[in-house]
Amino acid sequence: MKKSQLIQIARVTWLGIVVLTVCLLSSARAQAPETLVATASVKNASGASLSVPVTASITRFASDAERDALLAAVKKGGTAAARQLLEKGADAGSFELSSRKTAIKYAYARTLSGGDRLITLIMAQPVFFLGAGAPEAKPKAGYDLGLVLLELKASGPGKGELAPAAKVRVDAQNAIVTEDYGAEMVQLTNVVKK
Repeated sequence: MKKSQLIQIARVTWLGIVVLTVCLLSSARAQAPETLVATASVKNASGASLSVPVTASITRFASDAERDALLAAVKKGGTAAARQLLEKGADAGSFELSSRKTAIKYAYARTLSGGDRLITLIMAQPVFFLGAGAPEAKPKAGYDLGLVLLELKASGPGKGELAPAAKVRVDAQNAIVTEDYGAEMVQLTNVVKK
């Protein structure tokens, strides 16, 4: 082999290494961990309220194909099928309410107008059962998932909702609809990226 051919092979190899490195770094950036903090607040029918800090640590976001698989599972078998699918998958992070941690099994982000983002988090088990005025209310059959919906603002704090124990179904617009165990809605305020 001639010296010029060896130099050409070395250049092509070097260029390949550079391209591969850039691709790997871009992929790592896209999957970089993201931590969101907020305040969860709930008020019962008698007017008593409670506020606690929440932290969502997201290690990976679902692809569109994973979203489609989840929708198909819900359409086919409802909450039970969704839970079964989610339990098989790897953790996508953790959701911490006060000091109680639950594994996030599904995290999906969608960009809205103006750079805002809508983030959906699903846990394959309830975060807690809120209802009947009892701090440790007993579970009801079928309320097997915990769901969080966050609107993260491009600038300033966002907001969201937490369904700590819920059932799910898919509506005519192909969106996941929840039925919450509790009568009181848990509001998330001051949602910011940490």
